[in-house]
Amino acid sequence: MSGRLIYLMGPSGSGKDSLLEAVRERVLSAGGQIARRVITRSPEAVGEDALGVSPQRFEQMLAEGAFALHWRANGLAYGIPRQIDEWLAEGRDVLVNGSRGHLAEARQRYPELHPVLLTVEPQELRQRLLARGRETAEEIEARLARNGHVRLDDESCQRLDNSGSLAQTAEALLRLIRGRACA
Repeated sequence: MSGRLIYLMGPSGSGKDSLLEAVRERVLSAGGQIARRVITRSPEAVGEDALGVSPQRFEQMLAEGAFALHWRANGLAYGIPRQIDEWLAEGRDVLVNGSRGHLAEARQRYPELHPVLLTVEPQELRQRLLARGRETAEEIEARLARNGHVRLDDESCQRLDNSGSLAQTAEALLRLIRGRACA
């Protein structure tokens, strides 16, 4: 029996990394896995527990077939290690920090994936992006404008609102993983 791929996505600043960290211990103790992304961002960048690599190293890894999934967004390259295929084959549930813009391609490779869209109220999202300090105010406004134009018409996509308590959102994600509907 193969595991389930839970494809978490949402706008930058919606709390995907915080959510993954909040559920990490319980997911691992239940036999699941959380994939660590590879990103062409400095390893010193605050936030996600990702492997930061140079653009040249990313291209080398891509040529070597190191990624199960990969995409480019916001001037960066992202990759999900091929190791997720081993975990899925072992029957483990695997959570990945995915991309809304790459969902169609991810579904082609993994037709049974479970998409989860993390949402947050626009004003809260703006405050989170400003507090993070990675981008200028103009870049943040451009990002928020792009976010308003992204539409997911995937009926199977579960939506989780992370505008409030991270603990509540974490519990909702864990219920979803266990196969119960999100509340």
